[in-house]
Amino acid sequence: MKILICISNVPDTTTKIRFVNNNTAFDTTGVQWIINPWDELALTRALELKETNSGIVEKVTVINVGSQVTEPTIRKALAIGADDAIRVNAEPKDAYYVAYQIAEAVKNEGYDIIIAGIESSDYNGSGVGGMVAELLGITSVSSVSKIELENGGIVLQREIDGGSEVIEVQPPFVSIIQKGITKEPRIPSMRGIMMARTRPLKVLGPFTTEAHTEFIDYILPPAKSACKLIDPENMKELVHLLHTEAKVI
Repeated sequence: MKILICISNVPDTTTKIRFVNNNTAFDTTGVQWIINPWDELALTRALELKETNSGIVEKVTVINVGSQVTEPTIRKALAIGADDAIRVNAEPKDAYYVAYQIAEAVKNEGYDIIIAGIESSDYNGSGVGGMVAELLGITSVSSVSKIELENGGIVLQREIDGGSEVIEVQPPFVSIIQKGITKEPRIPSMRGIMMARTRPLKVLGPFTTEAHTEFIDYILPPAKSACKLIDPENMKELVHLLHTEAKVI
């Protein structure tokens, strides 16, 4: 069994967001890039499955769509424990474009399970996983919070309104995972970091297609107003502000 993890290269969540060129482009100056948190959880769960199902899970591969600048992030995934990696040499223009690049890169590789995070922490689009499944013509299962290999089958638990459901899925399929898939992401060990330097990284593409959307400009949210401190004895003033300014009563 072969598992593929789709990973995004995203800014660290503590990054101060700035735009340049008249607010038409993200300013990457000084940005610390990381593996998308949901994708990191997906990778961790895949490695757990490999370790607890020796001889069944043969290989865990990661794939990223991006230029050469994403390779440190890919190498981190290799340091965490992925066996090999694929980088599609293309700028990730939109969700469809990224999904198409992934589908073209792996359509003949025979992956049994393809795992994608429910969204990326930069654009929060939640579109790539489902599009990859559609382009490959395979099953897609969303909102997955648990993956297990049981009695020769693959059992998923997914969240639904009012509870959860357990289903058995035949490979190949795409699993779109959310929090709960594992407890916490793995931290690369020193041995893993050293081994990552020699693990294979294949560069492909880009594959010809057109993006379906275009970013015109970006707008930062309005700055938060200053905090007002009210004397706890002055309930009349507090009620007045909650009514006239906060408008919650």
